[in-house]
Amino acid sequence: MAGLRDRASMSTGLDRIAELARANKTLQFTSIAHLLTVPALERAWTGLRKEASAGVDGVTYAEYGVHLRENLQQLHDRVASGQYRAQPLRRVYIPKEEGTRRPISIPTLEDKIVQRAAMELLTEIYEQDFLGCSYGFRPGRSPHEALDEIGRVICRRPVRYVLEADICAYFDAIVRSQLMELIEKRYGTGACSG
Repeated sequence: MAGLRDRASMSTGLDRIAELARANKTLQFTSIAHLLTVPALERAWTGLRKEASAGVDGVTYAEYGVHLRENLQQLHDRVASGQYRAQPLRRVYIPKEEGTRRPISIPTLEDKIVQRAAMELLTEIYEQDFLGCSYGFRPGRSPHEALDEIGRVICRRPVRYVLEADICAYFDAIVRSQLMELIEKRYGTGACSG
């Protein structure tokens, strides 16, 4: 029964965060870390790919799940106390069709759990800021829906140009300082303190 209350509380917390972000587009959140609860970490764990490669520590999904509640409680305690530190990434190279190799960095399972739980919180804030015409990498949206929308627009109004563009290796070229500036507009530097 406590688990259901925890899940309902987390859902209510996420709903409240989304509601506040939607109501005030300039609101800067400074205290959402308290929503990184054990149930939030458990939901993040269940959302991970079970067969995904292990990080530098070698811990697999199945191994972590043997003592799941204890592991998540310990992880939560480290996050809440400020003792949690992300581990180094395991680097592997995947062959590409044209003969080059694409580097992949694999975090540890616990890092994946914390990242996913934090992503769920931040998504509730930033989803409120995206335009309706934005489809890339958003929950509940797909490239097929984007194509459907393009088809509707082209059929309804006169269109002179259709431009298709792709930015090669975009994630390798992100200017991290600019990204952090954008994040800090909605999620203040004091936010990690709880």
